[in-house]
Amino acid sequence: MIGLLGFVGLWALGRWRGWGDRWLIAATAWWALLMLAHLPLLVESPLARVLGGDLGAWLVFGLLSAVGLGYREALRALRRRKVAEPVVTPPTGTFREAELDRYARHIILREIGGPGQKRLKAARVLVVGAGGLGSPALLYLAASGVGLIGVIDDDLVEGSNLQRQVIHTDGRIGMPKVFSAEIAMRALNPFIEVRPYHRRLTEENARTLVADYDLVLDGTDDFDTRYLVNRACVAAGVPLISGAITQWEGQVSLFDPAKGGPCYACIFPVRPAPGLVPTCAEAGVAAPLPGIIGGVMAMEAVKELTGAGETLAGRLMIHDALYAETRVIGVRRRADCEVCGAPH
Repeated sequence: MIGLLGFVGLWALGRWRGWGDRWLIAATAWWALLMLAHLPLLVESPLARVLGGDLGAWLVFGLLSAVGLGYREALRALRRRKVAEPVVTPPTGTFREAELDRYARHIILREIGGPGQKRLKAARVLVVGAGGLGSPALLYLAASGVGLIGVIDDDLVEGSNLQRQVIHTDGRIGMPKVFSAEIAMRALNPFIEVRPYHRRLTEENARTLVADYDLVLDGTDDFDTRYLVNRACVAAGVPLISGAITQWEGQVSLFDPAKGGPCYACIFPVRPAPGLVPTCAEAGVAAPLPGIIGGVMAMEAVKELTGAGETLAGRLMIHDALYAETRVIGVRRRADCEVCGAPH
């Protein structure tokens, strides 16, 4: 009975400690042989004579086996502890090895390099609108390694959006666009922070929100919101990259009155009459066009944040996708602008 209990206990201990099958078999065999060798009824048996009847020798053998098994278990525990150690987040501005590999193509660019990538990591960018223009802009800002990306939009994903709003998916129809965008951005780059604001931008929240960021991208499709974003950016002294699209044509500019350039209202002082500039829902839009213009907006953001090249500050880019023509015209600040109100 004692032997049976010992056998069951030994087997249970091995299973609980996760011993491999061969160690369980070896331990079980040792126990069985020990019991057989010292059962009173089998003392004179051939098996007992072959194995020997010295209980002390068998105990020494068992002790050595236990030491070996214990040493093996200790090594396993050390390995598990090493694997389970938490990853220490590096200080702000430094990169993990995985990030260095991710941003390698930026880092080898002379105009960006390591310092430029650090500026991207430290940057805070707000994107107004997670629709046609916001979709590619958000994805490329995330891929580029912008450290903190805010996105504000009160709309939900609809099936008609998916023709051009590539950040969303069919499975997320009905979800708030900002949360759908957050899922896509985090899936693309887990090293960034995303702040979704599922609400409408209003006079009450615009200035406070904008003032918390270094740069704003406006991809909305109504003039009231564009003028609101512009006023908030001028008040906070934050540069604004504004894009617009309709049918086959799009335009982009960077507005930064704090550095002497015009604001959005300098170029478009009067809101167009209703129906004069139809929205995408009213007039339609070619699917790749938002990708082209939104990509330019993201490119301007990267240049503005890193100091690379020449941005579209003081210039307006107009792209005609139907005839594959792009032109850039100069734009100037207006002395009588009701928003920035500064002289030339």
